[in-house]
Amino acid sequence: MSQSSPSKFRGRTILVTGASGGIGAATVRRLVADGADVIASGRNEAALAALQEETGARPLPFDLTSEDSIREALSGLELYGVVNCGGFGGEIATPQDTDIDIFDKVISINARGSLLVIKYAAPAMIAAGAGAIVNVSSQASLAALPGHISYGSSKAALDNITRVAALELGKHGIRVNSVNPTVVMTEMSAFYWGRPEIEGPFLSQMPLGRWATEAEIAAPIAFLLSDDASMITGVSLPVDGGYTSR
Repeated sequence: MSQSSPSKFRGRTILVTGASGGIGAATVRRLVADGADVIASGRNEAALAALQEETGARPLPFDLTSEDSIREALSGLELYGVVNCGGFGGEIATPQDTDIDIFDKVISINARGSLLVIKYAAPAMIAAGAGAIVNVSSQASLAALPGHISYGSSKAALDNITRVAALELGKHGIRVNSVNPTVVMTEMSAFYWGRPEIEGPFLSQMPLGRWATEAEIAAPIAFLLSDDASMITGVSLPVDGGYTSR
């Protein structure tokens, strides 16, 4: 795993959504260690306050399902970078059993919410003439997973948002990429992936044969935000222990 550098993001402000969750909080910690001024957004204000106490990241709660909330929160912010990590897992269901209300909520948060953050973060980044955006997608957008019709669809939409945003914003010096992790055993994922009948067969198909850690997702996010990735844009990077290479 790459080592943190206190000077990598010095003088750069980066917004991280979903910062009250496992991967988002790990990303905040990594970016702060790399010298960034981090703005942490999420639904759980108590978790954001604890993260501020731990890291110094500035809390900025807003509602990813509300365009007005996102517009108001991001108005006037001068950002170098954005990490769209806010997400909702939805349900495990087949297409014929899907609850469309849950499907709509998953799409609203994972795809629509990320697009709205880009919409309202981009103008300041365009004015600055530089920046980087990383969307946290999933292996579920790259391979069909049982029961993941809603979540996988939302992340496939997010991958397309990544590619189109990279195309549109590249001329302004802004790079847009996604990371596509395998399962990190967070509270959101444990209810399904932690079941022995699910975990064993899945890991047996993965070359590295284990779940990812939160830090192992935060590290490539930091890389894609950094100048080390200055010629990389429009990429969906699997961080999945080789699962989608099968």
